[in-house]
Amino acid sequence: MQYDRQLGFYEKYMKRLIDILCSLLFIIVFFWLYVIIAVIVRIKMGSPVLVKQPRPGIIKNGKETIFEMYKFRSMMDIRDSNGILLPDEQRLPRFGALLRSTSLDELPEVFCILKGTMSLVGPRPQLVRDLVFMSDIQRMRHTAKPGLTGLAQVKGRNAVTWEEKLDWDLKYIEKVTFLGDMKLLLETLAVVLKRSGITDGKNATALDFGDALLKDGKISKDKYESELARANILIKEHEKGKR
Repeated sequence: MQYDRQLGFYEKYMKRLIDILCSLLFIIVFFWLYVIIAVIVRIKMGSPVLVKQPRPGIIKNGKETIFEMYKFRSMMDIRDSNGILLPDEQRLPRFGALLRSTSLDELPEVFCILKGTMSLVGPRPQLVRDLVFMSDIQRMRHTAKPGLTGLAQVKGRNAVTWEEKLDWDLKYIEKVTFLGDMKLLLETLAVVLKRSGITDGKNATALDFGDALLKDGKISKDKYESELARANILIKEHEKGKR
């Protein structure tokens, strides 16, 4: 499938400039907040204060680029006697839950925006293990730079199904405009203040795409395991490319 999409003047020439100016201003104005959160995370949860995760970025030459996305740590590294991580519900402390409910854990992503791997507005960067379960049509969302917020976030965030989220992302890339992005930023502020859609209402954290598909019986166990193996290969190739 050809992952080509016609970009308008704003997305092609203006969006990046706005990203640079806004992210730089935000970092300067709220540097004190970064310091306070970092200190509290270090005291309550230890190190590392920041976690980095490989995420699918914009498609280049028919393939998603993979970049490092930064977030404040919100979960403890607690394992059982066999060294296996405990369920998310047992590893998410009160302060970590507060960071997530207020989206303050996502503040370091502003540095990704300044760097150019993310944008203020765009489809949220999912995990590599989510990418491998997306259809070719759903992967069209990656023809736009991933965003700090997007249409799916104001339409329900994790309270809607994966298919609905991906459909909203596809709806966003149909027409990327300055006024549309500004509207989404304002709507995001309202969503954050309401602390809505953080989870799917059943789990401490939202299920990954593959887990949701398997749970709903939409893929087989063999398909699930083979795609996760492919995701691990993509991550290893990314790690190897950084050396």
